Amino acid sequence: MLELITKKSLVRDILFILAGTLVMAVAINRIYDPMELVTGGITGLGVMIKHLSARWLENGIPTWLTYAVCNIPILIAALKVLGFKFVSKTVFAASMLTVFLSLIPTEPLFEADYLLSAVFGGVLSGVGTGLVFLTMSTTGGTETLGMLLQKKFPYYSVPRLLLIIDGIIVLAGALSFGLNKALYSVIAVYVVSKVSDGLLEGMKFAKCAFIVSDKYEDIAKEIMFALDRGVTGLDGEGMYTHADKKLLFCVVGKKEIVKLLDIVYAADPQAFVTINDVREVWGEGYGAFKG
Repeated sequence: MLELITKKSLVRDILFILAGTLVMAVAINRIYDPMELVTGGITGLGVMIKHLSARWLENGIPTWLTYAVCNIPILIAALKVLGFKFVSKTVFAASMLTVFLSLIPTEPLFEADYLLSAVFGGVLSGVGTGLVFLTMSTTGGTETLGMLLQKKFPYYSVPRLLLIIDGIIVLAGALSFGLNKALYSVIAVYVVSKVSDGLLEGMKFAKCAFIVSDKYEDIAKEIMFALDRGVTGLDGEGMYTHADKKLLFCVVGKKEIVKLLDIVYAADPQAFVTINDVREVWGEGYGAFKG
């Protein structure tokens, strides 16, 4: 059974990486590249190098070539420092993004509409990035570089290092193509982060409920039967009455929280319930942790 789950998880990860890198490549080649939007990362660096090199080389150096050449030493270093298990899917994702970047033509989807390009490009990139992140991998580039640098500079967090690296690339884009395009690039970066975060939250976010009720047995049985979710009973004490209390702890999907409350208050209208957001959920019913 475990082997079957592992195979299904691997197939899912491959499909997510293929879909994610394809969508990212469309955003880069059909939106960012034609509009000269440098959104950070090695692909942003590639877009900048392509247009600058076009001044003396016909069509310029392809974005996919810059991406591949820059990624090779980063991934080799990552294999040595972070290990094959951590980097294997990232190598696959980076390879597929390189392939898609080399195949998709760089024809603009939107003519001279920078706001639409920034927003729609950000949505596409965010969806693609989110799909790759769901497999616990990245497409290499500055994300992996940030992890490597964090080993060298442990006092700096990976997000801070990424902000510095990508900030330098966006600033270089501003110097190359002007402040106007750089500001649209910032809009695209913001949209990417919001869309990718939303996709990850939608897949992994859940709700945890703490329930205090004298009808705890009836409530627990109904939750386990109707929602097919586990319930944990914790021993507690009411500090006002000093009476023994049973505290139920349960994690459910966001869409299940209404049904859970219906179950609780149908059994005990006087029940005390608190609901909290859960950022990550792993284990039975939510998928095995993939390190």
